[in-house]
This record gives sequence, C-alpha cells and structure tokens, in this order.
Amino acid sequence: MSKQFDVIVIGGGPGGYIAAIRAAQLGKNVACVDEWKNSQGGPALGGTCTNIGCIPSKALLQSSEHFDHASHHFADHGIAVKGLSMDSAKMVARKDAVVKQNNDGILYLFKKNKVSFFHGRASFEKAVDGGYEIKVAGAAEETLVGQHVIVATGSTARALPGAPFDETQILSNDGALAMTAVPKKLGLIGSGVIGLEMGSVWRRLGSEVTILEGLPTFLGAVDEQIAKEAHKAFVKQGLKIELGVTVGEVKVGKKGVSVAWTNAKGEAQKLDVDKLIVSIGRVPNTVGLNPQAVGLQLDERGAIVVDGDCRTSLPGVWAVGDVVRGPMLAHKAEEEGVAVAERIAGQHGHVNFNTIPWVIYTSPEIAWVGRTEQQLKADGVAYKAGTFPFLANGRARALGDTTGMVKMLADASTDEILGVHIVGPMASELIAECVVAMEFRASSEDIARICHAHPTLSESTKEAALAVAKRTLNF
Repeated sequence: MSKQFDVIVIGGGPGGYIAAIRAAQLGKNVACVDEWKNSQGGPALGGTCTNIGCIPSKALLQSSEHFDHASHHFADHGIAVKGLSMDSAKMVARKDAVVKQNNDGILYLFKKNKVSFFHGRASFEKAVDGGYEIKVAGAAEETLVGQHVIVATGSTARALPGAPFDETQILSNDGALAMTAVPKKLGLIGSGVIGLEMGSVWRRLGSEVTILEGLPTFLGAVDEQIAKEAHKAFVKQGLKIELGVTVGEVKVGKKGVSVAWTNAKGEAQKLDVDKLIVSIGRVPNTVGLNPQAVGLQLDERGAIVVDGDCRTSLPGVWAVGDVVRGPMLAHKAEEEGVAVAERIAGQHGHVNFNTIPWVIYTSPEIAWVGRTEQQLKADGVAYKAGTFPFLANGRARALGDTTGMVKMLADASTDEILGVHIVGPMASELIAECVVAMEFRASSEDIARICHAHPTLSESTKEAALAVAKRTLNF
C-alpha cells in the first residue's frame, strides 16, 4: 500500500531538508527521503554539507587555527605555552560530534514541522494518476506517491582518471576529513575551495603541503587582485603551489603515493607524498535515481535540466542544488529549496543568482559577491574601484591579523555596487553587509554614508566605499 503525499523531497542535504520544512510550513503533507548513514547505521541528515563538507571542514579549520595561534601567535600576546601538542584523533572526534549535533538537529526540525522522514535510497518507479510513484530501498522498503517531487540529491567528488578514491591514500573530501594522524607529506591535486581548506588544516598541524593546479592562474573565479593577495599569503605560510601543471601517472605503494607531473615549462617532475587529496570538482549525483523510468531529462554532465524556476522537463517534478545548473553552494541550494516550496504553494519564490556570496574558509578568508573587475572589463561595463587594506584598520591590528583588503566595484555613472571582494579576517561575515547592499541596489555612496561601529573590521568596507570616490579617511 503506497503512502500519499503532496510533496516528496529526495535528498536531505541543505536544499532538500530546507525545501521539506518550508513546504510543510506552507501546509503541505511532506515526505523527505535520505540514505546517509552514521557509523551506527542510523540516519545522518544534512547531506554532503553536514557530513563530509561545510560543517566538518569548518570544525577542523577551527581546531587547526587554535593550534596555529598557540604555536605561533600567543607569544605576541604575552601568553607562554609549554609542551604544546596536538591530539589529531581527538580533533577528529570533536568534528564528528559537531556533525552529529547537526544531523540530530535536522531530525528534530522534521518532527517539529511534521515532515515524514524515510531512511533509504529513493528512485522513480513510474508516473501515476496524481503524481509519481517513488520506491524507497532501506531497512524497510516503502512505496510513496507524491503530487510534486523535489530532487535534491547533491553531488559527488570527481575522481582523477586512472586513480580512483580508496579513501586511505587517495582521498576525496570524505577521506580528507577522516584522517586521524598528521601526514608528513600531503599532496593536493586542485587548488579549489576544498583543496585550499584541507591544505590549510594539515599545513597548520605540521604537514608539508604541495598543491598541483592544472590552470595557469590561481583561483581563476576570484577577482585577480584578491587572488594575488591570497596567493602571496598562502605561500608565505608555507603552502607550495604549482600552477599550470599536467598530472600524469599516479602510483599507490606501501609507503604512500607517487605522482608524475609536468610543470608549466614542460619539465617532468615527481611528487612523493603520504596522502593525496584529489579536489578537481564535483559531479551531479543521479546514481540510482532511475530518471529514465519517468523520462526525466539530464544534460551532458548528468545534471537534471531545469528552467529558471527549477522546473524539470516533467510536470510536478522540480530539482535544486548541486544536481542542477549554477554554483555548487549549500546556501544556493537552500534558497532554491525555499523558492520551489513557495512556488508549489502558489507563491512567488525568489533567488537572485547575482547576489549569491562565495566564501573560502582559509586563513586569510576569501569572500565575494557580484562581478569581478575582470568580468566587468569583459562585459564592457564602465566602473570605479575602491580598496582599503586591513593593515590600516584598528580592529585588525588589535586582532593581530592585518592581511588582505576590501575591494568595492561600482558603476561609473550610477554608482550602483556591482561587486565586493574581500581577502582577510572574517571575510565570511563581512560579505553579508555587501550582499544586503547589492540586493537593495545600493550605491557605494550609501555604504560610505552609513555609520559603522568603531573599532570593527566592517569599517574597512565603509572605507573601501569611500575609496570608490577617492576619499578614504584612514589610508
């Protein structure tokens, strides 16, 4: 006997669980199906983000940053530390505890909002009168029927051809977050977000880290001026970054991993490491979804084809997050999930792709919203730019972290803010003001005229806005 629902959500990650909760808030009878398991075999809601992505990586970054401060910066504050040591296993155990708190929190939210949860793998069975039949393969098999189906199955790490993940020596983000001992030598292929964050964690704890990046430029999606500042900081910290490389054969041995590669000059090189993290992007996850059973259209990348409102090729079937076009960001998935739930309920969901913030949680942090200077030039947009260094910010000096800057780009004629780019302390938090400003189509003059508390890092945003008009007050 099938169970009937207004909305069935496939996937319990940021896009899925948020969509389920919002749909329930709007009076819909909602089911959410998710197959993630914890170490005991129980449900582990939250998807990649909570289990092997955003949340655990931030927990490890925080632990490693504490250790780095105690090792190198406490003395500047008059704090003497003797016999400093790092218990990597305990650090990972703390990370696991943080993950479980988030897993359990989502289960609580489902109960609070009366969302029916099914633990298992969901797949399309067939179209039926009034919707779609969904099969759930788990401890107990279930058959669900939903008038609307929201697919939020996320993405998986892309493996290097000829070097599949074994999560012991060749690691995806999953294995990289589970290491309980500090590798003496760590290699990373790819200098994207995951690679840089994981490289930062283990470099702080004592690893000799080498990053091999195939592109000739560092952080090509980031504003060039900001990327150069970040690159300078990372190299100074001890990260070895090789650009424009071609990776050849990868061999796994008893003592580690050997990578043959060619540098930008065409010279053959070899890298021997204890562990190798591969971070060369992610691919949409539709494995086991059985889209062909209902004729759900996928593109050449395996992503589900959707329109601007996240509607698929099938009536009543929607898709959000990493499994569709657009940036693979948890908060983008959440916004799409809310928007789809509201559209199902007859409301007008809203997602502005132009104001989705990006963050890299390294030290210094990197965050941005809107277009880069290079994009504005390519688009032929006349603009004004203003920058302000944290070196001239009183709060940054007091923190002992003056690396980086805030950069603001505004339209040359209207002064509307077109992009803000930050590298430096707490960039992830500072970018929120800029997102709000751009969403309300503020001008740089608006930010320059708003009173910012002193002393705060946010004053650097005000000063960057002043710099657009070439009238900074503190630099």
